[in-house]
Amino acid sequence: MESPLARTRRARRVDRLLAQRYPDARCELDFTDPFTLLVATVLSAQTTDVRVNATTPELFARYPGPAELAAAAPDELEAILQPLGFFRAKARAVTGLSQALLERFDGQVPGRLEDLVSLPGVGRKTANVVLGNAFGVPGITTDTHVLRLSRRLGYTTSEDPLVVERELGTLLPRKDWTMACHRLIFHGRRTCHARRPACGACPVAALCPSYGTGETDPARAAALLKG
Repeated sequence: MESPLARTRRARRVDRLLAQRYPDARCELDFTDPFTLLVATVLSAQTTDVRVNATTPELFARYPGPAELAAAAPDELEAILQPLGFFRAKARAVTGLSQALLERFDGQVPGRLEDLVSLPGVGRKTANVVLGNAFGVPGITTDTHVLRLSRRLGYTTSEDPLVVERELGTLLPRKDWTMACHRLIFHGRRTCHARRPACGACPVAALCPSYGTGETDPARAAALLKG
């Protein structure tokens, strides 16, 4: 049985090794300010960052701020968002949060978690993305990769995002939360895949209790790497 202290030391060593493997780890959504990041993050649900990044240039050229987006004609907005899937629901979501920003925050994206999660369609995951990357406020982003890797690495046994956020937060220094999540997301997208992780090409294999879940042969594992 691993002690809490041993788990903390292992988690911090894993993070250091991932920092070496992914020195360019960052938010992979394109944005220019808190508003564009907030909208892009909401749109990223159930699609890829690549697809969102291909869609938002036209979106923000047409609707550069909350006033313009709040007043968007639904059919025109849906036509732009159609490549993302669930485009009607996403159009309603970004219109609703834009209206809420205008009505309650003078059109400015708030920099507090409790205010962000009060916006329509904004949960803790989205709020922490915005806080960490637009405001420099450390946060744990419990996206699908962070949830999966936190369980594989033995940081948690829970599938509840709030529990994982709390347990992962106890293992890492607060100042490192945002970047540690970026590194886990990079690792999940490039090496520790959901269906067939590249265990034999993993920089933290020696520290991972789930080693062997995926391909262990170094050459075959290297062929599975992405990015």
